[in-house]
Amino acid sequence: MPEKDISDYADIINLQRPISYKRPPMPVIKRAAQFAPFAALTGHDEAIQKALQRHIAQALEYDI
Repeated sequence: MPEKDISDYADIINLQRPISYKRPPMPVIKRAAQFAPFAALTGHDEAIQKALQRHIAQALEYDI
């Protein structure tokens, strides 16, 4: 993919951001929450930890 040059955007670089007249602006805290990390799969972290502990226990049992 060819690199973009700033001049490619010269026609829009100084435009103001669009403002909706239909919806009020979203509060900053809600906007920030959109980009906060989240767990896509509920319980996934716990399942990983349990599996890790089982593998460690097996390794210790077999003295690996």
